[in-house]
Amino acid sequence: MVSGPSLDEAAYVRGGATQTAVKILVVGHFAVGKTTFIGAISEIEPLSTEETMTRAAESVDDLKGVQGKTTTTVAMDFGRLTISDRVVLYLFGTPGQQRFVQMWEDMARGALGALVLVDPERLADSFAVIDLIEQYGLDYAIAVNRFDGSTSRDESALREALDLLDDTPIVTCDARDERSSAEALITLVRHLQDRAH
Repeated sequence: MVSGPSLDEAAYVRGGATQTAVKILVVGHFAVGKTTFIGAISEIEPLSTEETMTRAAESVDDLKGVQGKTTTTVAMDFGRLTISDRVVLYLFGTPGQQRFVQMWEDMARGALGALVLVDPERLADSFAVIDLIEQYGLDYAIAVNRFDGSTSRDESALREALDLLDDTPIVTCDARDERSSAEALITLVRHLQDRAH
């Protein structure tokens, strides 16, 4: 288990410092919208390690349900979002393929929490991701990324399907939309604050 810092303001803001830097992971299975999410919300030009998928990747990555995908993250995505005068979120997007799982331990170190993006049409693909986040001891919120034409799911059905605790927040978002993505992150930050008290 990777232990992380506390959201308690005193742990970050001392001696006249004016901002709290908070490391947040944006995680999810392959092709769920992590790169799009960070690109939509980052106030700086996001760092993206998207590369064109090769024929070799087609034999490794399951493209079922994501026809037309031509790129994939090969290291990480990074962005920044200032949510108040005192709090700045540093967003680290993890690659979703199983072969990159070893990278997650380093990325989880020092993270305060995680926003788990899920595709409502591919919920089973989220199980391994949620297991990892729980293994690293990170608090998290679920953001259901509503793709064009995807079916709306009842929150209680989602909670049961993903085997979530009652206090795990679930929010619906559109990873392409800045406001919707910001609301998902705010939901996570409020959850982290509640857990800290």
